[in-house]
Amino acid sequence: MDTILVVNAGSSSVKFQIFAVDGNGALARQIKGQIDGIGSRPRLRAKGPNEDTLADRAYPIESVGDVQAALDVAGEWLRDELNIRPIAVGHRVVHGGPHYDQPALIDQAVVQRLEKFSALAPLHQPYNLAPIRSIMKNFPSLPQVACFDTAFHRSHGALADYYCIPKELHAEGIRRYGFHGLSYEYITRMLPKVAPEAARKRVIVAHLGSGASMCAINDGKSVDSTMGFTALDGLPMGTRPGQLDPGVLLYLLSEKGMSASDLSDFLYRKCGLKGLSGISNDVRELLDSDDPYAILAIEYFVYRAGLSAGMLAGALQGLDAFVFTAGIGENSPFIRKRIADRLAWLDVELDEDRNNKNASCITSKTSRVPVYVIPTDEERMIAQHTVSLLMSEKVPSHARH
Repeated sequence: MDTILVVNAGSSSVKFQIFAVDGNGALARQIKGQIDGIGSRPRLRAKGPNEDTLADRAYPIESVGDVQAALDVAGEWLRDELNIRPIAVGHRVVHGGPHYDQPALIDQAVVQRLEKFSALAPLHQPYNLAPIRSIMKNFPSLPQVACFDTAFHRSHGALADYYCIPKELHAEGIRRYGFHGLSYEYITRMLPKVAPEAARKRVIVAHLGSGASMCAINDGKSVDSTMGFTALDGLPMGTRPGQLDPGVLLYLLSEKGMSASDLSDFLYRKCGLKGLSGISNDVRELLDSDDPYAILAIEYFVYRAGLSAGMLAGALQGLDAFVFTAGIGENSPFIRKRIADRLAWLDVELDEDRNNKNASCITSKTSRVPVYVIPTDEERMIAQHTVSLLMSEKVPSHARH
């Protein structure tokens, strides 16, 4: 059985999935796992296709001290205990810059080009590239495919792509990229099945998780997004501030004496819901708290989502459907209701019973704009891209492991 390995590496966790692939390129998920707590409390967890537990193991801190060690542990478990030897590996890479509007077969030149964008996505890019380098070193003939969170948004027109700065800087790559593209692309592929009447129309998708953004989509293509040059802009997130007056950054540099490194750490790790609440970056903890700043943080999140919906509806010149996805969007009826309440001016009418049951459509029959809840699956999207690229590139069989 041929298999595809999908890797999504972060700073403290490595998520992985194994998909079986048949001769026609059809996929079937076989294993879903992750190693989290890297450098603190490492633990390998994995489940099979029926949610049966395949592994749940703790490791000493010193044995899994970094992403490389986590990759080694996961790789040995897959190879030695399950005899998994994938024909290719697909990777999530957050920033593809202006060069990549579709997945790419990885070689050393691609890696070097992607390394240049590490400063634009410091929470993601260095860790996305770590497993790529490791596999290139240890299995040089194993095909690897990079799938980019920015690629889906390369369909933006100039009005959504440019900043109002000297055009020479745009030519150098300072532009509005947008992120979470793999999630949005997956949702556009699911819409014809879930809501065929809306699939080719004007849709706003809200990807709400620890990282959060919203995207305006028309006829399956990205028109605009709340995120821009980096994954800091737009909605408030777990530890990132979202939209922020650049003057605040100048003030922190000049009056608070922050260095560029200090500022980066502050913006990526100390702001957002965590910073505003002073309690947590986890929406579940904030919803359980009666602290006034926890309440403020949740209300702020909802308020900014409502504002962004208005902006994106303006970009689309109307709205035919709205979709919630990702961790918060899929699992929090309370947050969905609060945001839907702010969409009443668009004639959104929530059905509270359907919302509380996490139904696929959570609005009433009389709601002019239907609202859907569609679980995202970025890993399957990566696997599909990997298979498609391998077939188009006709990778030779001797390259398979």
